[in-house]
Amino acid sequence: MKKLLFGLLFAYSLTANAQDCDYSVNDATAGQELKTTREYLMHEKVFGGTSQFVFFSLSNSQGVPLLNFQLLSKSTDFTRATCLDSASKIYIQLLNGKIITLISATEEQCSGLIYDEKEKNNIRILTGVFLFTKGTLEELEKSPISFIRVKYATETVDYTIKNELQSETMARKYNPESYFMNALKCIK
Repeated sequence: MKKLLFGLLFAYSLTANAQDCDYSVNDATAGQELKTTREYLMHEKVFGGTSQFVFFSLSNSQGVPLLNFQLLSKSTDFTRATCLDSASKIYIQLLNGKIITLISATEEQCSGLIYDEKEKNNIRILTGVFLFTKGTLEELEKSPISFIRVKYATETVDYTIKNELQSETMARKYNPESYFMNALKCIK
């Protein structure tokens, strides 16, 4: 009976781990493999008529792990553009005190402006791709994160990362502090 219970528990844990990996892209055509996880909310700020969201997703493009970064700003007022360039970086502070640096793979990209006629909002979306430096994946798998600093083309912005983020906008609970610990296995 113990063996049967252990076997069922083991099978359940394998199934649960497999379900954690949700891909928006999973393509392996002509020897070119690309896996990309779904966007995950890392930071949310809602104040007055302005909202700002930071999303991460991970990709594995032919064996190269990548961080996909997305900044979404929504406001009833006009919002200024935010840009990334080749000198942009993401600094991630871990709870163990170490700081991880990711390097921009984006030449120059500025947030595009879209007007939502229905809700009367100006929406800006900025996307960028960042490369992990040697040894950083192992560190990110071991420790939760506490802080993210993004060096944009013209400014540096700090984002405090929460253990648990209950997003009213997305109507979902997120755990951004442990994002890398849970998601990196999906691109290996």
